[in-house]
Amino acid sequence: MFEQIKHNMETIAGVAVYPILSLLIFFGFFVGLGIWVFSYNKEKITEMSQIPLDDDHTI
Repeated sequence: MFEQIKHNMETIAGVAVYPILSLLIFFGFFVGLGIWVFSYNKEKITEMSQIPLDDDHTI
C-alpha cells in the first residue's frame, strides 16, 4: 500500500517542497510561541495564577 502512495507522490512535480514548508511552519510557530511565553508580562502571570485562589473573584 505504501509503495503505491510513494509512487504517486514521486510523480507529482514539486512535491518535495511540502515537507520543507511544513517543517518551517511548525518550527516558526513554536519559536514564536516560545518568544511570546518568555517575554510575557510577569505581573500578569502572577495575577492570573492567583485567580483560582481568590474567593471574591467572579467570572
